[in-house]
Amino acid sequence: MPFDTDMEWFSLRNQLPSIFLNIYFVFIVRVATRGNGIKTYKYNALTFIPLNLLEQFKRVANLYFLALLILQIIPEITTLPWYTTLVPLVLVLGITAIKDLVDDLVRTSCFEHDKEWGGEMTETFSKPRFQESKWMNIHVGDVVRLKKNGHIPADILLLSSSNPNSLCYVETAELDGETNLKFKMGLKVTDERLQEEGQLAQFDAMIVCEEPNNRLDKFTGTMCWRKDRFPLDLDNMMLRGCRIRNTDECHGLVIFAGADTKIMRNGGKTRFKRTKIDELMNYMVYSIFVILILVCAGLAIGNTFWYEEVGSKAWYLKDGKDQTASYRGFLSFWGYIIVLNTMVPISLYVSVEVIRLGQSKFINWDLQMYYQEKDTPAKARTTTLNEQLGQIEYVFSDKTGTLTQNIMAFKKCTIAGRTFVQDLVDFSWNKYADSKFEYLDHSLVACIRSKKDKETLEFFKLLSLCHTVMVEQKEDELVYQAASPDEGALVTAARNFGFVFLSRTQDTITISEMDQEMTYEVLALLDFNSDRKRMSIILRFPDGRIRLYCKGADTVIYERLSPNSRHKEVTQTALDIFANQTLRTLCLCYKDISKQEFDAWAKKHKDASVAMGNREAALDQVYEQIENNFMMIGATAIEDKLQDGVPATIAKLAKADIKIWVLTGDKKETAENIGYSCELLTDDMQIHYGDDIKPASATPQDSTQPIDDWEKESRQVDFVNMACECEAVICCRVTPKQKANVVSLVKKYKKAVTLSIGDGANDVNMIKTADIGVGISGQEGMQAVMSSDYAFAQFRYLERLLLVHGRWSYIRMCKFLRYFFFKNFAFTLVHFWYSFFNGFSAQVAYEDWFITLYNVMYSSLPVLLVGLLDQDVNDKLSRKFPKLYLPGQQGALFNYKNFFISLFHGIFTSLVVFFIPYGAFLQTMGQDGEAPSDYQSLAVVMASSLIFTVNLQISLDTSYWTFVNCFAVLCSIAIYFGIMFDIHSAGIHVIFPSTFTFTGVAPNALRQPYLWLTIILTVGISLLPVIFIQFLCKTIWPSVGDNVRHKEEEEEKKKPAPFQRDRRSRRSAYAFSHSRGYADLIASGRSIRRRPAVARPDPRDSITEVPPSQ
Repeated sequence: MPFDTDMEWFSLRNQLPSIFLNIYFVFIVRVATRGNGIKTYKYNALTFIPLNLLEQFKRVANLYFLALLILQIIPEITTLPWYTTLVPLVLVLGITAIKDLVDDLVRTSCFEHDKEWGGEMTETFSKPRFQESKWMNIHVGDVVRLKKNGHIPADILLLSSSNPNSLCYVETAELDGETNLKFKMGLKVTDERLQEEGQLAQFDAMIVCEEPNNRLDKFTGTMCWRKDRFPLDLDNMMLRGCRIRNTDECHGLVIFAGADTKIMRNGGKTRFKRTKIDELMNYMVYSIFVILILVCAGLAIGNTFWYEEVGSKAWYLKDGKDQTASYRGFLSFWGYIIVLNTMVPISLYVSVEVIRLGQSKFINWDLQMYYQEKDTPAKARTTTLNEQLGQIEYVFSDKTGTLTQNIMAFKKCTIAGRTFVQDLVDFSWNKYADSKFEYLDHSLVACIRSKKDKETLEFFKLLSLCHTVMVEQKEDELVYQAASPDEGALVTAARNFGFVFLSRTQDTITISEMDQEMTYEVLALLDFNSDRKRMSIILRFPDGRIRLYCKGADTVIYERLSPNSRHKEVTQTALDIFANQTLRTLCLCYKDISKQEFDAWAKKHKDASVAMGNREAALDQVYEQIENNFMMIGATAIEDKLQDGVPATIAKLAKADIKIWVLTGDKKETAENIGYSCELLTDDMQIHYGDDIKPASATPQDSTQPIDDWEKESRQVDFVNMACECEAVICCRVTPKQKANVVSLVKKYKKAVTLSIGDGANDVNMIKTADIGVGISGQEGMQAVMSSDYAFAQFRYLERLLLVHGRWSYIRMCKFLRYFFFKNFAFTLVHFWYSFFNGFSAQVAYEDWFITLYNVMYSSLPVLLVGLLDQDVNDKLSRKFPKLYLPGQQGALFNYKNFFISLFHGIFTSLVVFFIPYGAFLQTMGQDGEAPSDYQSLAVVMASSLIFTVNLQISLDTSYWTFVNCFAVLCSIAIYFGIMFDIHSAGIHVIFPSTFTFTGVAPNALRQPYLWLTIILTVGISLLPVIFIQFLCKTIWPSVGDNVRHKEEEEEKKKPAPFQRDRRSRRSAYAFSHSRGYADLIASGRSIRRRPAVARPDPRDSITEVPPSQ
């Protein structure tokens, strides 16, 4: 029997026929060594340090500082002790290593506790019986026996089970998060022949299948046994990570084991997404590096000229080295690279990661995004994209389950041209009726119960037969397990109208037709997919007739109808009416097939079903050959209500200048009416339909398909430009691939930040393509959530995610980066100014330990808290005024302009910090007659001035003050002085005389009032321009946030003071009418007859509010 030689993987039992020995020899070795042991951890006790360091030094910044550390070991170059670079580097590497270790522990715990599972026992078949074996000892090709409630140890082909027809129920919650049970079914041939141990001992089939991959929704294989081939798909596979439910025991063949299982393949890294700020930040770090090189080169040139003009002629500077001025300048260049290395921020990236982690936790802890009905909190599944949430320009949303509830209710139908809907129906006559089902038409029930209208009976028979629903019996009640809410609603509707789906096997389906049980033989099941947009079933009736039933979208059904089909126009009219009422529609039809036609088609179907290459395409092609010449029966209409808060959310996002596109597979009328109901479309909008718009350059011959790539790109640009001019866009009749293509086009041609939101597997491509993907945990399982960056339960939470968390994260990150660059420039450039007074000799301006601890301890905590906690306005105002979101879309708070402002601010501060103390030290005499104008005292004064300046600067930049912020600023200053006095003490100098050389400098310098005045003057001059500029900006050029705060303050002032009772008055529970009565008329004694009106003052007008007595 011929087989393809390109098959990727196989499993075998017992013996391999000699015909395959040469073809698969290479794979035999591979299978023989494939075990079930897994390793979900990335590190262990021995490999953690070397592997983690190797990964961290792949980052350019860490590698740069490692190179600096090596340079500092060279005596001729070094100008700073090695520990000034080593200590910050070790701290950064240590914090990152701890984070990586925690991530690894979490990752390991997510994979079913592999250590415990590796030692768990299961039964494997070893002739002539089953024996207990550890999971780790299972190999590909083993036959295993699994028991009820047990875990599945590998990816296993189901052979047989204790249930009829080898049906087996599995729970996939640990695999994909879905809690509803899934059914698996063994092949009919294995169910009949592999129930006993003796039969299993003779099992010698060969399995040819796909290579190991991470697709949880697909499996393609073929079983070769007893000179026949049988197709295998996902319905025959039980995957590792699932549990056996409602099945006493089952037998299976191990196909994939260990690291090859699908759950382990899904444990790899997902596609890395990078924010705009990340990209900009990297370019700015590169810019800083270029600036550093240029500055060091300029100072090295200065050293060369200085040595030629001054240094070489000064006898007291002779060092005994025979070095030219150029060579000394070259050494000076590397010396300045070391001295000015803090211009490139070593702790920037780790600080950003800490802030992002905190922001992600705030999203997870937000109770206002917690959905109590399903106990579902919001979840940030990534920590790298938070600030990008504040820059979204386009939102691409699915409709069903995202904007709507995805809880389907059968509302209307049209059968043979007649539409049914009137009053509430009583289903008490049907013992199988679902008590929750409601329908509004008595005439339909009467028509069914009369059994006179054959087309009506055929309509509901089709609904009860053409589906993939599984049924369970729970306490004398039928419970349906449907692949989609739509299918469940249709089968439930048929059940209530007397056509009850009772059970199914691999080749039969049993229903109750008006209390008469009937069993039909299933000849073929042509399943639904998003491209076919229909499903069909071919049945053999008890009387021998063969009939095909089909249900699907009107677009695919109508083009396959027979010319002799009736009711086409009437049904189309009904479909349009249903669509205008935002109902979801399906067309139902049938076709009678002769035995000869079916036999010829069945042979093609079998060949396609066992094809290993492009099996799905081959099957679709075969399906097309039988799905034609249909006879129309009617159509169904299902209601799917909007979720709570959808219109308000869309309106708020629109006010924030976020454009919303809805991408749906529904027909145009349904999508348009949903657009109106959720207020995406309004009556004052002019609606443009894509069908009416043709490319300007298109001719009748090329209007459908582009001629070449240039024309294709031109059309794409035209589409994007036209669509982006609209306030809202709805794309209907789109496939999952087309959804992703629309998102990628907007990203490509508009360079916009995009967000996709969906709830089902058909939204996964769109979610992964967008800059940010949001998954909704709805009725269609957890596939969208598993692929998303953020997840929650309701669409309305998107407003808070973007307008509150996204905006805050963006503002905080921008403020953090601007300040971080400023404080590093202000600190580092003091060395630059000092170079002009030390002969460009790469001498440092500060004490070594101050350089070491500046970024780590003296200035890090306040800015980290600003990055975590700051907010310009509270969450209520953020949602009340959506225009606050605009600066993020425009990238106005962090760009090259802001970077250069931080650069010049740092230059100005460094000038003040150096030159004011330098000027004060030129001619100084202390109170004790001693001159403190030495280098070490100057270094202390400059360092103290800098610490006060940078900590007070972050105080000026803080918009939202808490106790923690205040404590951080004061604590940073206190830590600086505490450490400085310790390392300047005589005691530590005695222990480490060569390391701590500033003995007694701080106590001596800071007891001089003159130097304290110098520090105050330096800090004042540094901060006064900032205060002045901030005052001008808030009064003359206020930001959107400033305007909102001012407006809110004005509204608070305008609120009238609440009326207060006299505190001594008794509380009363007495109440009276809220409207005026006739007391005035009665008390006046006047006649009720009308008399000329006389203007008289109302005595109540003289009543005024009297303040309570003091």
